[in-house]
Amino acid sequence: MRTLRHYLTREIATATAFVLFALLALFAFFDLIGQLDEISSGYRLSTAFAYVALSLPSRTYELMPIAALIGTIYALSKLASNSEFTIMRVSGMSTRRLAVTVILAALVFIALTYLFGELVAPPAERVAQQLKLSAKGESVEQFRSGVWVRDAVTGAGGQVERWRFVNVKQVRPDATLQSMRVFEFDRDYRLRAIGTAASGHFVVDGKGPAWQLNDVVATLLPVVTPDDAAPSDQRTEIVRGSTLRWASELTPDIFSVLLVQPERMAAIDLVQYIRHLTANRQQTNRYEIALWNKVFYPLAILVMMMLALPFAYLHVRAGSVSLKIFTGVMIGVTFYMLNKLFAHLGLLNTWPPVVVAALPSLVVLSVALGALYWIERR
Repeated sequence: MRTLRHYLTREIATATAFVLFALLALFAFFDLIGQLDEISSGYRLSTAFAYVALSLPSRTYELMPIAALIGTIYALSKLASNSEFTIMRVSGMSTRRLAVTVILAALVFIALTYLFGELVAPPAERVAQQLKLSAKGESVEQFRSGVWVRDAVTGAGGQVERWRFVNVKQVRPDATLQSMRVFEFDRDYRLRAIGTAASGHFVVDGKGPAWQLNDVVATLLPVVTPDDAAPSDQRTEIVRGSTLRWASELTPDIFSVLLVQPERMAAIDLVQYIRHLTANRQQTNRYEIALWNKVFYPLAILVMMMLALPFAYLHVRAGSVSLKIFTGVMIGVTFYMLNKLFAHLGLLNTWPPVVVAALPSLVVLSVALGALYWIERR
């Protein structure tokens, strides 16, 4: 019996790996096509390839349940079509033992998916966004002191009048800036002003888009040129204000590219940000749903593989292997759409995040158990 379990596990693992590779190649091709419109003098085709390659860990995390479903269906259907599954049943492979074997294989896939979702995908996604931003000439880097951004202030003719170097200690996932410092230079890189702000958020009103800064302190320096024979009469001026409207070419998109989307963030980062939102009495539904999805989504692999079990009991005359694979693809697409649908409905109706994340898997699991019960009663 151990030999049969090892053989079945190997067949399922091989088929799942093959399907995952095929899905990744397909999605990478579509992602690359999506990047072709953005190719310019700086953002070249080689950079687009690198960006797509760095996005593959996130794709692996997203596609693993579907790959496990299709791979298991293919492996079991192939065994059934070759009458190998019939021999296994005659040798003592009961439905319960088959389910246990599939569950053990699923646990390995779940562990690998958790590792990809927590340790590999988030940093790879961040590097991919940084690479894209750097290649397009938008100078945003991240150091221990925070995020540094260069902003050029141009005149009516398009010439640069001033340079701004903005340091943001922390950029929240909702594009809220924490602890800002702005160093303003003239076009000859002479320091003209230094400003600090406790926080800032982007607003769009009748005056146009701008940053609303809070707790602002600005130090305006006198204009001194090397040709001055005597010290200037101008003095350093310090300006304070509770709020300040700050017009800039920088947008939240510039800052958010350094951040992973909530659905692709690591669970520990989601927990920390949810605590921050709770302490500030802000809405946390979106991030709680993303957090619970991080908990339940890898477990969907087990649900998908359990759903594939009834296909092993369908005789080859009940449908060819290709038809069963097509059915598996449709089930996988339906499950993916259910996850997205429930996530949006949960946000709109403020449903409990744990219910939103777990309900699609529970629905599919109920269908799988019902199908197995029907197979056993035949």
